[in-house]
Amino acid sequence: MRHLPKVILHEHLDGSLRPRTVHRLAERAGRPLPVERPDLLGDWFHQSGAHSLERYLQAFSHTVGVMQDADALRRVASEAVEDLSSHSVVYAEIRFAPHLHTDGGMSPAQVVQSVAEGLSEAADRTGMGWSLILCSLRHTSTSLETARLAARTSPLGVVGFDLAGPEAGYPAVEHLPAIEAALDAGVRVTLHAGEAAGAPSIRDALSCGAERIGHGVEVIEDCRVAAGEISEMGPVATEVLERGVPLEVCIKSNLDTKGWAPAGHPVGMLHRAGFAVTLNTDNRLMSSTTPTNEFRLAVNHQGFGVDDLAGVTRRALEAAFCDEGLKAELWERRILPAYRVEGARLSPWVG
Repeated sequence: MRHLPKVILHEHLDGSLRPRTVHRLAERAGRPLPVERPDLLGDWFHQSGAHSLERYLQAFSHTVGVMQDADALRRVASEAVEDLSSHSVVYAEIRFAPHLHTDGGMSPAQVVQSVAEGLSEAADRTGMGWSLILCSLRHTSTSLETARLAARTSPLGVVGFDLAGPEAGYPAVEHLPAIEAALDAGVRVTLHAGEAAGAPSIRDALSCGAERIGHGVEVIEDCRVAAGEISEMGPVATEVLERGVPLEVCIKSNLDTKGWAPAGHPVGMLHRAGFAVTLNTDNRLMSSTTPTNEFRLAVNHQGFGVDDLAGVTRRALEAAFCDEGLKAELWERRILPAYRVEGARLSPWVG
């Protein structure tokens, strides 16, 4: 499965560092780490026992803490592209919150530029396409500034705006001016929802203009399940299905934050019911995952076959915020031929 082309729509830069890079950057900056041995650091970061989004997010203080200067940001971004490309990712939308990386004196715009430089340098070596999504955290007041920053930095490869962080108690509607500013400026909008605050958070995100939903797996709470399949849907689930709203599903991350068993994740039911499921990594470091592992979880525990993997890959490309020309090129030159070799039944790209 590693060789199959993949499209990633939901990957957090500060959640996907190499453990040895965290160690080296911390050593350079004189920052203490919870584990000093680099060979054990990855195990500490793996949040498989978190069983809550809030606990899961605590580990980010150590990655964000070492990403406070231009060299560190470029390195982390470059390594992210190298690591994704090594798993046959042909296009990725990578997100992060610029305001978290200004402790070293950089402006948010300089932070974005440094990350874009690192992504671009590695893309030149690997051939992987990329775009940036800028995040604001729901529990902070930076959303309007972040939305305006996304518009100003679009020439650097910024295509989207997102609200991340804790969902419960921080509805998207409180950030509606920022979301509207992004949309008015031509910046696309994807919002975290339905990861940790139920189906009502999905309704909230949709009412604010979200084009995609980050995670969204709790839409299953608005469904009735019988014999392992969705038999009835409530109003939120019905809207998501009928509108074809893409769900940026991150299986391993959900298993970590919710304590689900792999077979208990609803992604298979949602996919078979026709929801616009895509497969993503979220935080490769904190969830000890890879794009290949996300595919493998879907195959081994959710009944996905090669046609299903090809289908979610096409769906992800269709939902991507990049231009149509790049989508057509990636599909026709890199994705379609590789899946046809594996026996998938696919049609040419129609923009």
